[in-house]
Amino acid sequence: MRANASLVQVTGNNLTYVYVVLAISLVALGIAYALRAQVLAQGEGTEKMKEIAGAVQEGAAAYLARQFRTLSYFVAIVFVLLFILPGETDIRIGRSIFFLLGAAFSALVGYNGMWLAVRANVRVAEAARQKNAERAVQIAFRTGGVVGMTTVGLGLVGASLVVIIYREQAPAVLEGFGFGAAMLAMFMRVGGGIFTKAADVGADLVGKVEKGIPEDDPRNPATIADNVGDNVGDCAGMAADLFESYAVTLVAALILGKAGFGNAGLVYPLIVPAIGIVTAVIGIFLTRLRPSDKNAMTAINRSFFLSAIISAVLTALATFTYLPDSFSKLLGLTPERISEFGDTNPRILAIGAVLIGIGLAAAIQLLTGYFTEVGKRPVNDVAASSQTGAATVILAGISIGFESAVYSALLIAAGVFGAFMLGGGSIVLSLLAIALAGTGLLTTVGVIVAMDTFGPISDNAQGIAEMSGDVKGEGAQILTSLDAVGNTTKAITKGIAIATAVLAATALFGAFTDAIKLAVVEAGSTTVDLVTNLQFQGILDVADPRNLVGLIIGAAVVFLFSGLAVNAVSRAAGAVVMEVRNQFKLHPGIMKGTEKPEYGRVVDICTRDSLRELVTPGLLAVMAPIAVGFGLGVGALGAYLAGAIGTGTLMAVFLSNSGGAWDNAKKMVEDGNYGGKGSDAHTATIVGDTVGDPFKDTAGPAINPLIKVMNLVGLLVTPAIVSFALGGNSNINTAIGVVATLIIVAALARNRRQSTSIEY
Repeated sequence: MRANASLVQVTGNNLTYVYVVLAISLVALGIAYALRAQVLAQGEGTEKMKEIAGAVQEGAAAYLARQFRTLSYFVAIVFVLLFILPGETDIRIGRSIFFLLGAAFSALVGYNGMWLAVRANVRVAEAARQKNAERAVQIAFRTGGVVGMTTVGLGLVGASLVVIIYREQAPAVLEGFGFGAAMLAMFMRVGGGIFTKAADVGADLVGKVEKGIPEDDPRNPATIADNVGDNVGDCAGMAADLFESYAVTLVAALILGKAGFGNAGLVYPLIVPAIGIVTAVIGIFLTRLRPSDKNAMTAINRSFFLSAIISAVLTALATFTYLPDSFSKLLGLTPERISEFGDTNPRILAIGAVLIGIGLAAAIQLLTGYFTEVGKRPVNDVAASSQTGAATVILAGISIGFESAVYSALLIAAGVFGAFMLGGGSIVLSLLAIALAGTGLLTTVGVIVAMDTFGPISDNAQGIAEMSGDVKGEGAQILTSLDAVGNTTKAITKGIAIATAVLAATALFGAFTDAIKLAVVEAGSTTVDLVTNLQFQGILDVADPRNLVGLIIGAAVVFLFSGLAVNAVSRAAGAVVMEVRNQFKLHPGIMKGTEKPEYGRVVDICTRDSLRELVTPGLLAVMAPIAVGFGLGVGALGAYLAGAIGTGTLMAVFLSNSGGAWDNAKKMVEDGNYGGKGSDAHTATIVGDTVGDPFKDTAGPAINPLIKVMNLVGLLVTPAIVSFALGGNSNINTAIGVVATLIIVAALARNRRQSTSIEY
């Protein structure tokens, strides 16, 4: 599937285009800085509001500093291990260096998102205090715009630099860049998700259920930790997650672009997301709340769909300008490859694929909004079920999650298949079309990131307002409405993130089978009958018991990963509950308002437990594909990845949408429906929201980077597996597989021992 390296060249006008893309990405970073200045220029509110915001800022910064120190050990180990993998020396060096750059950029995007979000929240609260809903929406969304522009800017900076430096060898080096981004994002997603939901669940169970006090009552010792968690999980974690989606999709598009478009294939996949920068700027500045708008969701939807339409038009213009109307006019392709592609028009293929990606983003936005938005029937049904208790609330939310997962999976599958059909019978072109659909979806990622960041900022703003007691009446209602909208925007972005994971993983799957064939050629061995041994032809035969076992293991790992994440939240939340109960017991003045809670103790518990708990899921994600690949062969590894993609898609959507529906059902009851606050129905929805917290904000979103980490690990280790197998060193494969399995077993055993008690 790889084009002949000697034919593909990035020179002349093509190189100029790459420099232009690099310049556009730097402009994106400049716009991010300008938006940042706009946000920071807004008023911060009362002294009490500033004090609370300062505590949140301090806790979030301390957590991320400790998290990055912990993750630095993993990054250092992988950096060294990448040198061991087969390849030319300069490629291995470049891959390792850009692995570090990908990890650093992912960390930077996450930290930048957190840093500004914890300063924007108090400014949104102040705008609401002034009864200015339009300004509150604008501050929250433009803060998200800073994160969005940073995401797309750094993603394109990294990819452009690799192409400029390594030219036709760029795809191999980009594997390291994507892996660095994906690995760090996965750790940040898991760790931040455990932190935020441990604090949230602990605060709800003791504060709202046992003590009957409001969610963000300053008397609750877990409130500061809850607000910190919103930022380290939903801002830092999700920002890093979407950055790695951006990076990994570009990796897949450039690998396959080289094979399908020759010289142009290392440039065109950069042009499309560069257009996305332009449309992101337009979408961010178009987001304004109008008097006629029902709520902020109306304004956000309007800007999203307008930016999507503009992306489609500009991409079509760029495609007709840059690509020729025939593959015979593309440079860097062999005559055999041109003959294989037949009469397919590269312009039509590219435009069709990009439009599929943009359309998929829009469809998921509408579908997810339907299942999680306040006022829509599914959320209304969950809220209504609260009249008969917590059990029916749980059942209603689970059923919505199951149903929505099917529709979302079918949408994504339709998008993948539609792109595949554009290939006209050529596997190379079909996989390239899938990758280009991913880049099409990426044209909206700037607005998508802004939408996601909008959620935790609105949540924090309401928390600061309630804790300070300085925002009442109309101002408080503005923040309540924004918080409900934020729940929906977070659910939407999670749905789009899993779609990018599937598109990128499917495209990388094609690169994986190609890597098998290339490794076989380079091995030059005749010790294995390649005709009958289908796995060395890149063919996955499910009738082969090894492949079927690999498929089952891939599906099982998704379940195990999700279980570990949810259980981690349960244990950490248990420790928070014990701490909060103890503070109320030992310091009765807290409830009377004469004593101040020790907020820092809960922050420390969440920090300690989240960093401890992220190790096992992280090791599972990296070691499981190594164990399967080296232990059972590349065929089983391919089946493993297929099982993980299929199951992961359904599981991620199920967890995210169930949690989103439970959260907004609680909001509906708190708004006065079915008895309102303090009623039995309210208690029932709190239980539902508590169950949904680790679903939607820990396990569900973490599956997205999990899928891409496992696919990239599979892609990176495949040459070594084939080389050992065909070189008569199969015992080495077996030994590596056994060691990886033992590491997983040891990590799980350690995790089980921790689960038997709650440290206090």
